[in-house]
Amino acid sequence: MNTKLLHTEVQQFIQDNLQKDLPSLILKGSPFKEISIQELAGQILSKSKCQRKLPTWFQTRGIYYPKPVSIEQTSSEITAEYKSALVDGDSLIDLTGGFGVDSYYFSKKIDKVVHCEKDKDLSDIAAYNFKVLGAFNIDCKHKDGIDFLTNANNDYDWIYVDPSRRSSNQAKVFKLEDCLPDVTLHLDVFFKRSSHIMIKLSPFLDITSTINSLKFVKEVHIIAVKNEVKELIFLIEKGYKGPINLRAVHMINQSTEAFEGSFPSHREATYSLPKKYLYEPNSAILKSGLFNEVSYQLGIDKLHVNSHLYTSNEMKNFPGRSFMIQSVTRYNKKLIKKAFGFSKANITTRNFHESVAGIRKKTGLKEGGDDYLFFTTDLQDKAVVIHCKKV
Repeated sequence: MNTKLLHTEVQQFIQDNLQKDLPSLILKGSPFKEISIQELAGQILSKSKCQRKLPTWFQTRGIYYPKPVSIEQTSSEITAEYKSALVDGDSLIDLTGGFGVDSYYFSKKIDKVVHCEKDKDLSDIAAYNFKVLGAFNIDCKHKDGIDFLTNANNDYDWIYVDPSRRSSNQAKVFKLEDCLPDVTLHLDVFFKRSSHIMIKLSPFLDITSTINSLKFVKEVHIIAVKNEVKELIFLIEKGYKGPINLRAVHMINQSTEAFEGSFPSHREATYSLPKKYLYEPNSAILKSGLFNEVSYQLGIDKLHVNSHLYTSNEMKNFPGRSFMIQSVTRYNKKLIKKAFGFSKANITTRNFHESVAGIRKKTGLKEGGDDYLFFTTDLQDKAVVIHCKKV
């Protein structure tokens, strides 16, 4: 940490240049004797990345920012706040603390939080910022979290771990065992110090295989923001052997859609041809795999076992987008544009043999407008186009 970056005039310079072109700024050099232009540019870039993702940090004076990659890898405030509502008790240890967003929100619910971070600079930055933010109940340890827990004498109400979503050679990973640290190797150590474990994982991981790799999974939370799955949260309770609850959560514009079901689901879906309304699940539902559960709980029909679109004659409160069907047409690329009589439409494909780009190229339909076309396969295995208006 270069504490000279916290001087008032330097902080003002950073604020004044948030919207400036960084390459041009770098060419001008640093106006401050003991601060390099690279350090200034790093603060400007990192702070700008926080404006939407971490508004509390962005709006608080005197925050020291880490390298931009640390901002990219950290939880957003909206997901950190959600996770904090899942814990209780007096103590929690964050084994992979990073910039400290999750630890900060846990500290609002837990009396004592231990933040472990093996990177010295990042640990110092987090400790400094916690004081700026008034989070005085967080104890920062410049330690590898696994090593610290292994040698600790304290028990904790919760253990939180966010394994790196990249392997040692920086490639994206798709299995729990390939994340760093590999939590499957350390579960016995975790259970010696706590009965409750929360694991944050990449949305790319397969839920079923991850459950099979772990012990005592009680809940899985699939968190999506603005229809993009951001995190998978696994809650483990030592000795738990009951049904696993899957909760698909979609947060957008200060509102939250939530849908729950059991894993594995033994529900049967019902099927039909398109009726009056069409429903498209949000991304959290799609990731959860609770397709039959949606049909069963809401009393609506699926169009096809593989299409994951739903229909009903009565309007339902649905976790996703809802449409009123205008017409259903058999797919014929030569007739589509002529049949609908418009030159642009919002196109979605579900269980269909062509891509959106391919359809646009063949039909000449441009993007936009108030018309929605769903290219899919119906109950009779026919390729169809469902023309809709948003409800």
